[in-house]
Amino acid sequence: MEYKRKIYGYQCDIYGHLNNANYLMVYEEARSELLLKLGYSVQKLKEMNLNIYLTRVELQFKKAVELEDEITIITTIEEVNRLRSTWKQRIFNSRNEFCNQAVVEGVFVKDGKPHRIPKQILAEFTAFN
Repeated sequence: MEYKRKIYGYQCDIYGHLNNANYLMVYEEARSELLLKLGYSVQKLKEMNLNIYLTRVELQFKKAVELEDEITIITTIEEVNRLRSTWKQRIFNSRNEFCNQAVVEGVFVKDGKPHRIPKQILAEFTAFN
């Protein structure tokens, strides 16, 4: 799924680049939009007493994301089973240059403990691939 957004000054470091910590925020936005598209917003999951806790995030920096650039984040679910998921996310600048990649792993959690999601939710997540 594609998600577009503009980079503003408050998100940048003194060099005019997207601050390292803010990559995580941008990626979180894009994952949240994907969940909305799947019909399982963060709020809906919360109402189901189901959460996705991140267990690992790996960022690979290739090219700086500049102030006021409009970026595109491509988010895919690379692997998913009833307990875990792995997401791959990539950022491209307005010139379609590859800037950054994240590999994000998460576990489904209910009542604070790892929990297997229902087969229906798994099927909908899997169908997205």
